[in-house]
Order: sequence, then C-alpha cells, then structure tokens
Amino acid sequence: MMYTLLLLHILALFGAVLGDVGLVSPSQLEVFVDEIPDMPRIKGYDIHHGVPVSKTLKISMFQKYWKFHKDLPLTKVFAFGETKRTATVPGPTIETVHGVSTHVTWRNLLPSKHILPWDPTIPTAIPRTNSGVPTVVHLHGGIDEPESDGNSKSWFTARFKERGPTWTKKTYHYHNQQQPGNLFYHDHAMGLTRVNLLAGLFGAYIIRHHDVESPLGLPSGDEFDRPLVVFDRSFRTNGSLYMDPTGNNPSIHPQWQPEYFGDAIVVNGKAWPYMNVRRRKYRFRIINASNARFFKFFFSNGLRFIHVGSDSVYSEQSVYTKEILLGPSEIADVVVDFSKSKSNSVILQNGAAYPYPGGDPVNESNGKVMKFVINSKREFDSSRVPKNLLKYPMPDLSTVSKTRYIAMYEYTSAIDEPTHLYINAMSYDDPVTEKPKVGTTEIWNVINLTEDNHPLHIHLGLFKVLDQTNITDIEKFRECMTKLNNAEKCQIEKYARGEKLSVVPYEKGWKNVYKMQPGYVTKILVKFAYVHTNASYPFDATAEPGYVYHCHILDHEDNVMMRPLKLVK
Repeated sequence: MMYTLLLLHILALFGAVLGDVGLVSPSQLEVFVDEIPDMPRIKGYDIHHGVPVSKTLKISMFQKYWKFHKDLPLTKVFAFGETKRTATVPGPTIETVHGVSTHVTWRNLLPSKHILPWDPTIPTAIPRTNSGVPTVVHLHGGIDEPESDGNSKSWFTARFKERGPTWTKKTYHYHNQQQPGNLFYHDHAMGLTRVNLLAGLFGAYIIRHHDVESPLGLPSGDEFDRPLVVFDRSFRTNGSLYMDPTGNNPSIHPQWQPEYFGDAIVVNGKAWPYMNVRRRKYRFRIINASNARFFKFFFSNGLRFIHVGSDSVYSEQSVYTKEILLGPSEIADVVVDFSKSKSNSVILQNGAAYPYPGGDPVNESNGKVMKFVINSKREFDSSRVPKNLLKYPMPDLSTVSKTRYIAMYEYTSAIDEPTHLYINAMSYDDPVTEKPKVGTTEIWNVINLTEDNHPLHIHLGLFKVLDQTNITDIEKFRECMTKLNNAEKCQIEKYARGEKLSVVPYEKGWKNVYKMQPGYVTKILVKFAYVHTNASYPFDATAEPGYVYHCHILDHEDNVMMRPLKLVK
C-alpha cells in the first residue's frame, strides 16, 4: 500500500512538472530573459565599381538544433542558411536592391523523414519512394515569373532526387523590379506548408530603393531598422516542437487540425525576448509568421505605432495608431519613437482572440510578445517620419475588365468538426476558373460564408480594399450558395445590404493579404500589373505552372483552401 501511494505521489509530481502529455507549460518559462537576435543579413547583390549588380545565392534547408529559450533544451528544427552552422529560425534576412535581379538556388538538404506529424489524407506532396521531405520556396509578395513563384506542386526532395509534377528549375529568378517594401520567403509544398513552416522554413526579404526611400528620412541602418518575425510554438519537455498528432476528425483525417496555436510567442527565434533600445526612433518590419494566430499588437504604456507600410508596399501617408491587427502572413512596417515613452521599459502585447475573431481570449502567456528596455539617456535623433510617404496611382474604376465572386466555404463532419475548406466550392485540382489578363484590373467580391476570418493572399497581384458589407439573413444565403455556388443566381445584391465596416486608415493602401471578415462581402480592386509604373512585367506571366490564391491560415491552405490562378494574354 505504501509503495502504491509513493508511486502515485511520484507520478503526480512528474505530471505536475511535465504538464499535459509531456508538454512544457508556458508558466514554466520566464519571460523576457533572452535577448532578441537580429537574423543574419545576406545581400542579394554584388557591388562592381560602386554599382549594384545581380548575384546568385545558394541557400539551403538543414535539419539542426535551435535554442528557443534559455530554460528549454535544444529543439530540432528545419532552418534556412548558407551553411548549417549559420542556418537560423527564422532564416537569414535577404536584402536586395530595386532593379537588380537576385537569383537563388534553394537547396533541400533535409533528412528522409519529417520531424512533425503530417497527414496523407489531405492533398499532399508525397514522393514516389515515400522518402524525403518535399519543399518548395515561395517569395510572398514577389512579382516574378510563374516558374520562380514556388508553385505547391513544384516541390523537390533532398538534392532534387524527386520532383513534383510542375517542377521547373533549380535556381529561381527574383527580378526586384517592383516597388520597395517587405517580402517573406517560406515553404509552399502541397499539403505540407503548415508543418514545414512550423519546423522553421521561413525568413524576411527586403527590396530597397535608395533614390526613393532616402528622402523620407526614416530610421535606417542595421541597428535602427529591424525585421521582427513573430510566431507561436508549443514544446515538449525534451525541447522538441509539439504539434497535435491526432486530427479533430481522426476517422477522416488522422492528423489534420483546422488551426494550430502554440503556447509560446516567439520573435526572431526567441520566446518572449527582450530588446535593449535607445531613446529614439526605430523602424520595425513586423511579419506574422504564425500558422493560424492573429496578433493585435499594442504597447503596455500606450506608446503609439507610426504605420508606414502594409505587406510589400509603402502607405501613401504615415498613420499614428495605438494598435495593429495582423493576420497570418501580413506585414506591418512601423516606426516606434521610444523617446516618447514615459517609462524605461515597455511590453509589446497581443489582444487577438484565437481563432480570430470568435475564439478564446488571450491569456497571461500569449498576451505578451516581447519587452523593450529603454535607455534612460536622451539623444539626438536625425531620423523622421514624414506625413506623406510614397503615392502610387489608383486605377480608374472605369478601366475594370472583370468582376468576380469568390466564395469561401467550410465543410464539417457529423460531429460538426471541420473536414476541409474550399474556395468557390472547388478543390485545388479542379479546373482553373480565374484567368485574369496580364496588365488588367479586376473587382473581386470575396464572400466569407464561414465563421472564421480568412486572410486571403493573391500571388502576383496587389489589391486595395474598397468595401466590406455584412450579409443579412446569411443562413438563407448560405443554403442557396451550398446548392448553386453562384452568387448572382443567389441574388447576392439582395443580401449584401447590412452594416458596412470601414477600412482602418493604415490598411487603405495596396496589399497582397487581407483579412476577410466572417459573414461579409469584401470588395477588392486587384491589379495584375506593377502599381508604381506603367512598365510591363519583364517576364511572361502567362507561363506554366501559373499562380495561386489562397487563405493564409496554413492549416486551411493545406486542406485545401487554395485555387489556381492562370494569367492570359
């Protein structure tokens, strides 16, 4: 009896330390004890006789160990880098120059087996030999040829041993002819995007245009211009990444879950880090690299953001705001003036429910992001943030060549758990229905028939949000759409008459991702041409394998809220 009681006591203590099934409880990890790193910076150009010229990079994907927190054991990850020693999570920041091409050979040096559970019952890249981890890199926000866009079926395994059905070439060509701004490279393999990013395959990419940006006078230089890549992760007590191995409908999908949410908030590879800053202005290029988590960023002491750009484009005017809502893959380019802080430290916090918008409220752990420790000494700061930034012409609505209706559906099982999500009630492999003409502008009415907010990302195209209108009597409209999948036959104009949501000032510019409100029709103006010039694309945008558009909640994208997008002449 004593032995049994002792054993139960030991097991209880063991369970208290380990938490649920060997998971690390976020309360066990002290916050703000790891200093935030600045990821390695790689120049995507060479300098010859004082002039930037094209360069070819070789960036590989490695399996290695990474330290996310001082009190966590090392974590096995997949990481981008020029060498295994220098590979990081997130990957190195690639810095490029407008008008100068960067070529990248993305090399897969990953092992034969994945470090995370994946689900073969959803449309997935599966090598014929069942050996190797398929990967392919998409430059999110890049305006480049289809062959270099990282099509989901253009995947390849280690050393290009096996290749997907739309594989094109080993070295991708990034033209960098578009407007200056912030991009984001990440894996895009069919059905594996969520696990490959969860493992660590993503990083920042910046296009700079000195002649255009320098006159703005924004904070510059490596110390004062910093990418902040924010994401969430859960860990086992041995340090390994945790992803639930059992699906929400295990008899249908053994592993797939509709959303992944981690317990720890990670910035630049460290859980709840701190950053020492001087009492002056800093520029932060904030990327939400989470699978499904939205962030509503705000400062604990009321300090304001000065928003200067969304996704890959500068705003027309700078906007002061106390909070910024970022969906997965959205980018906020902001300036923070720490000289305005009345305290010597401030916490960057998060207030977004998960799933967004109707899920659980944030808690003590995921409501904190990072801490800034502010030097008390005041100093001269020559940087500034002008009211007027970069203005790009707005297309004339009379030139719109096509109006489309894009409907978002979620399907559930007998136990009312999601089984899959479609756009326009079609899977990815169904015939192409969106065929815009190169150089044209279209109106897309995006109809969200689900209860989730879906960040819609369009490859190649840039868009502006014109209107957000609530759908009245949505159950009746949804019933019709489920039968007919035709917004016009279901008389969308009869239902889209509810409350209108205004577009917040900092999101009125050009974007490549936008948060589609549940139960709303969001009207966007999509341009399949450069926004900063009338010049034609320097590549054939009609080539195979084409482009895609999709929800950027990665778990939705994988199963399979993604459709092909084929440009035509």
